[in-house]
Amino acid sequence: MDQRLREELAAWLEFYRELGIDNLYRRQPGSSPLSFQARIVAPKDSLTASFQNEKRSPTPQRAASEDAARSTQLPRVGVPARPLNLFEAPESPRPERQTLDEIREDLGDCHRCRLAQGRRSIVFGEGNPRAELIFVGEGPGADEDEQGRPFVGRAGKLLNRLIQFVGMKRQDVYICNVVKCRPPGNRTPAPDEVATCSPFLIRQIQAIQPRLLCCLGAPATKTLLGIKEGMTRIRGRFYEFGRAKAFVTFHPAYILRNPREEKVLREDFERIRDFLKSRA
Repeated sequence: MDQRLREELAAWLEFYRELGIDNLYRRQPGSSPLSFQARIVAPKDSLTASFQNEKRSPTPQRAASEDAARSTQLPRVGVPARPLNLFEAPESPRPERQTLDEIREDLGDCHRCRLAQGRRSIVFGEGNPRAELIFVGEGPGADEDEQGRPFVGRAGKLLNRLIQFVGMKRQDVYICNVVKCRPPGNRTPAPDEVATCSPFLIRQIQAIQPRLLCCLGAPATKTLLGIKEGMTRIRGRFYEFGRAKAFVTFHPAYILRNPREEKVLREDFERIRDFLKSRA
C-alpha cells in the first residue's frame, strides 16, 4: 500500500474513532459485494441497470455466486422482494398512504434482531407526521432507551436548540434513528441489524414525505445515501432523495465531544434554515 493510501486510511480511522466507532464491518470473502443499504439508495440509473441485468441469462459462474449470496442474506422485513427504490414509485403501490401508526403496529414488540435482547424500550420516533423536516440519527442511547423517545439526552438538548435556531419547535419536525433499539454500550449498529431495522425507517420517511431529510452523522448518511466518505468532506451538502432533498451534518454527540466544531454545525443549520425558507 502506497503512502497516500496509508494516510487516507489513517485519517478515515481517526475520524470514526472520534465518533466513538470502534468496530468496523469487514465483508466476508464470497459474500455479496453490494450491501442492503447501498442497494436501496443507489442512483436510479444503476438500479435500473441492475434490474435489467437480472433479466439476462446469467453465466454458470455468476449464477453460482448469486445463489451463494442469496443463501447468506437475512430476511428483509417490510420491503419488496427486490431492493426498494426510493427514486421511483413502487410497482404495486398501496391503495392508501400508510400512516405512522400502521407502521408502528406492524413493528410490534420487535424481536427481529439481537438488539431486542438488551433493550428497555423500542424508540420508534416522534414528532409531526406531516413534517417538512426529518432528523435521522444512529440509534438510541441510555436516556432514549429509558424513556422510549429519541434524542432526549445531552445530544437531544443540543438538537432542540438547533431546531429553535432554524425557527422551528421540536413538535414541528420528526426525529428518529436508523435502528430503534439501543446497541449494547452504544456501539455502532451491525450491518445485519441495520438491514433488519432500516426498512421501517424507509417506510416512516415515505409516510411523512418531507421536503428535507437531515442525516446526523456517518451511520445515518451511509444507510440512507450510501456515502462512505468522511464527514468532514461531505457535511454541509444537499443530495437528491427522491422528490425530497437530503442534507448531511455532524451528529450532535460528536459536537459535544468536539466543542470547537459547534460553529461548523451552526453553519450547517443556517443552510437548513435557508432551504426551509425557500418554497421552490
